[in-house]
Amino acid sequence: MQTALTQAVIDRAKLAKRPYEIRDSRLNGFLVRVQPSGVKSFYCEYDRGKRWRLGRADSMAVGQARNQAKRIISQYHSGIDPMDEKKSNARAITLGEFIDLFFQPWAQSHQKAHEQNIKRIRTVFKDFLKSKMDDINVIDLERWRASRIAVGNKTTTTNRDIASIKAVFNRAVDFEIIEQNPIAKVKKAREDTRPRVRYLNDEELKLLLESLDRREERRCGERDSANRWRSERGYRRLPDFKKCAFTDHLKPMIILSLHTGMRRGEVFDLKWQHVDFTVRSIAVVGETAKSGKTRHIPMNRTCLEVLGRWQKQCAKSSGRVFQNADGMRFNNVKKSWTAILEQAGIVNFRWHDMRHHFASRLAMAGVDLNAIRELLGHSDYEMTLRYAHLAPEHKRKAVELLD
Repeated sequence: MQTALTQAVIDRAKLAKRPYEIRDSRLNGFLVRVQPSGVKSFYCEYDRGKRWRLGRADSMAVGQARNQAKRIISQYHSGIDPMDEKKSNARAITLGEFIDLFFQPWAQSHQKAHEQNIKRIRTVFKDFLKSKMDDINVIDLERWRASRIAVGNKTTTTNRDIASIKAVFNRAVDFEIIEQNPIAKVKKAREDTRPRVRYLNDEELKLLLESLDRREERRCGERDSANRWRSERGYRRLPDFKKCAFTDHLKPMIILSLHTGMRRGEVFDLKWQHVDFTVRSIAVVGETAKSGKTRHIPMNRTCLEVLGRWQKQCAKSSGRVFQNADGMRFNNVKKSWTAILEQAGIVNFRWHDMRHHFASRLAMAGVDLNAIRELLGHSDYEMTLRYAHLAPEHKRKAVELLD
């Protein structure tokens, strides 16, 4: 059959007892082959009896596959047979070249955090970027792991990096750039799957909130001083902070994180349309959630009050709840966050630890671990079990069943 290949067409393609093909009406030679097993693969048939497997349809977008097919057909018409080049290219392509030409375009359409992921891979595996993919082996990765551990990197970090680079090589196998993954046998090192979580004790929480209040007072004083200076010189005065609920985004952003357990990126992406003041609920939509699934977080009184005051202060009650001076999405708030911690005298506490603080406080208050899992949006219950030691009441009730 022949039709304009779209993702919808591929998704609707039914399974049959025998393989069959759907050819693209927009590009002659571009097709998808559907196997009885359910595997759907893109091919480029650039001449009679000559075809090139582009990759699986569940690992690359239709537009990306069509562009690769155009490139292959163009090369063939200019006198270059891709089949003749295939073996030499597989031996010659470097890790850096594969990332540039193949992995990065794929990641842009399949990974939410593709920019950070690729940047991380380039940084931690910079010594391998100029190496040919077939020349990188298990011993190279084990030596790399040993060197990272020697300079103080955590086992959890090296395991995560190894998983990332193995995924790159697996993608090269899918694209038929290399025949097999040469580092497939590299295994994760043993690690503590339930590490100690960092949360604020009562005194630290008090210090953090006091530091935020002092920052608000200081910024109000600085604005008053600036406006006196501007008035004396006939300049237009800046908005009076004393008439605002908050001097900027930082305090409401931190309060929201402490009382909802939202990830930093979820806070940055939150829009007013997902904040329901009537039912007192925040929707973290699937397109911005790490799990890809929408979840709803109830707002307590503190969160409701802070967001309500912040909304009245904002120039617009639509779009993102928090946006920078240019009206764009925040990338980070590291500088102001670090300053707040220093003034409060709080050490070893990251922005993400506010998520741990939220969950830890709930566990210590006796909230069921499954309810905590749903609030945090964990797809794996194992992730939530790290807070189990903070809920001793559950264990006590369990052993009391034996009395």
